Amino acid sequence: MTRDDLTGSGPADAALRRILSRADAPELLELLDLLADRMPGADLTTLLLEVFRRRAERLSPAEVMRRYRNDRFMTPAPVEFSALRRTEDALVSALPDGFEMLVLAPVVPLAAHAAVATVDPRKVIATVRGSEVAADPTNALALEAAHRRSLALTADPRSPTPVRLAASQRVTRAQSFKSPGSLAHFQVFGLVTAGRDTGSHRFDRHLAEHLEFAARATAGAGARDTQIRLTALEDAAGEVVERTCHHLSGLPGVQVREDPDRATGRGYYTGVCFKVFADIGGEHAEVGDGGFVPWSQLLTGNRKERLLISGFGVDRLAGAFTSES
Repeated sequence: MTRDDLTGSGPADAALRRILSRADAPELLELLDLLADRMPGADLTTLLLEVFRRRAERLSPAEVMRRYRNDRFMTPAPVEFSALRRTEDALVSALPDGFEMLVLAPVVPLAAHAAVATVDPRKVIATVRGSEVAADPTNALALEAAHRRSLALTADPRSPTPVRLAASQRVTRAQSFKSPGSLAHFQVFGLVTAGRDTGSHRFDRHLAEHLEFAARATAGAGARDTQIRLTALEDAAGEVVERTCHHLSGLPGVQVREDPDRATGRGYYTGVCFKVFADIGGEHAEVGDGGFVPWSQLLTGNRKERLLISGFGVDRLAGAFTSES
């Protein structure tokens, strides 16, 4: 690597360029290449553990307290615990039959967010042990779903049995959020449905199941005026969006419409994606997001595998309970 390879414009790129502009930049580049590319993973872990052991030994209790006060990753959430708990209960109660709730680990393998999704690794918190702090429960759920589907495919290469998993997880994201009240950590309720593409858009019918859950969950959490916006990301998906809108048209208190102009999510989702909005304390806020992703195909190595994910902001939905009290 050379300094010319650093062409990004983000804050992390600028910070790295600043470090490598020092007089000892050649030695730093050589060290960076050694640590990133030439040192075995186990040796790197051992070395980094020693680095952080030495740094920890030098820190006084007062310095730890100062870090706690000033580090956005460590600030307690402003959401009331009782509202958060009630919201989670409402989400769990809204789950369709056949979904299994998991208690996810707080970490996932290194690159779990980048290897299958378009997520910059610098937007998650890497650990010195070759793992990452969870940034989205759907990534961990996708790994578990792919594992279960792989076992099913070993027993029957044409197994159509879907895997339905859900989890509520406190996640951390390292990018800087500029909106007022935004925290580096928050609770996300995630769902995944994994299965086989058996033709005739059969797997696409799981989309309605996720969206019906969204309608029940927002109503159960006390949110009002729920709006579901569906986007076809390719021409072939237009029929799926139209059929899904028609299927959901009778949901009480829910407006379902197409959103062809959506800009976000392209390159992340495939086929169809959606957003869920609801009135939270008088504010029309985004509370959910989801769609089809190619992760199962990548994780299992099977082009017939399909995966549908969705995630809902529990902290944000808890604002509906808070505003009622």
